Amino acid sequence: MAIALKIKSDLLPEKRVTLYGLTWQAYQQILNVLPQTRSARLTYDHGTLEITIPLESHEFASEMFSVFIRILVEELDLKLKSMRSTTLDREDLNRGAEPDNAYYIQNQPKVKGREVNLSIDPPPDLVVEVDITHTDIDKNRLYADMGVPEFWRYNGEEWFIYLLEEDAYIETSRSATFPIVAKDDLYQFLEQAKQEEIMAGKALRNLIKARITNL
Repeated sequence: MAIALKIKSDLLPEKRVTLYGLTWQAYQQILNVLPQTRSARLTYDHGTLEITIPLESHEFASEMFSVFIRILVEELDLKLKSMRSTTLDREDLNRGAEPDNAYYIQNQPKVKGREVNLSIDPPPDLVVEVDITHTDIDKNRLYADMGVPEFWRYNGEEWFIYLLEEDAYIETSRSATFPIVAKDDLYQFLEQAKQEEIMAGKALRNLIKARITNL
């Protein structure tokens, strides 16, 4: 088996190592020998394995998306099961991924109180990926094939929202899960969080409370 390797290790928000020509079994072997506490995240797509090592600005964005979503869920009185970067493996699709964040919201009652089994359970309702540098894997196609209803991507400057229609994503300006917020709300929250995260969270919470009151 021939394996090609490409490494991107500039002073960037992420470092990426990409392996080509890997079988599913080889991917699983690599996955199983890596420690559970690692920061590196793996994405596998039909023989291509990308290992992403997130650095500071990547981790900041990922964490702030998590805070953003949790505040929205709490203020809108929704349910939540957070998967964080849990490995989402689908051998039948020859694909696997460890997103920055993944959540069950609408389908939380179906998976609450136990570990998820993707062979019988629905996929997460919302997946978030921070990709500030170039990735060789078509993540839109990957998560669409997994059946993830809503997919968010962030490139360090712009928030892209994708909704699944039939078997492909369409880009939209607002989240179907959280239509109460606009993109500018996230951008303002991120800018405030760069200065002070707790106050940014309080400001976002107050904004959502006010909008709910005015509905």
